[in-house]
Amino acid sequence: EELQERIDTLTIDNTRLRQEQYELERLQELYKLDQNYADYEKVGAHVIANNGTNWFSSFTIDKGSNDGIRKDMNVLAGSGLVGIVTDVGPDYAQVRSIIDDGSNVSGMVLSTSDLCMVRGDLQLMEDGRIRFEKTSPTMITRSRWGEQVVTSHISSTYLQGLFIGYISEISVDSNNLTRSGYITPAVDFSKLQEVLVITTTKQDLTNQDEAAKVNSL
Repeated sequence: EELQERIDTLTIDNTRLRQEQYELERLQELYKLDQNYADYEKVGAHVIANNGTNWFSSFTIDKGSNDGIRKDMNVLAGSGLVGIVTDVGPDYAQVRSIIDDGSNVSGMVLSTSDLCMVRGDLQLMEDGRIRFEKTSPTMITRSRWGEQVVTSHISSTYLQGLFIGYISEISVDSNNLTRSGYITPAVDFSKLQEVLVITTTKQDLTNQDEAAKVNSL
């Protein structure tokens, strides 16, 4: 009985140490992500609920208006963009991921500046990808597999330059004028536990630019 009690104690200790190790690794990844976007102030948060599916297409975090969280703030995890805050309470906030069927993000191929529209599709996520549409006719010759896609400067709600993922396929549309294809996201949307919320919105930057123009007159 004493030996079994000792074994049980060691098993519990080992499990706790493994959990702490995994949490440390995740926090180290968040720290690297924080440094990649050092120009923005951020708030860390834990994911406390999702929409009940295998994918975190929408989820709840444990930070809200009491922590400075506001609607339309961009959310990061893994190596890049997760989504955007859609609803805020005092101590929680709802986030819609870029893989959600209702998500549309203005994207840009980093190396060529070709613009595209990145659309969420939960069915496609079963294959680990999301779709981009309606890029320029020259994209298929200028861009290729593995190119990085980021949020574009013309997005009304997303900050510019947030990493979305890598191009995995490009094809010519039926109109022979535009190009579409698929992106492998930079984030694993099946295992979200911690996220970073950028506390500056696109509207904040727009207001700052307008104020600067007025002051310069």
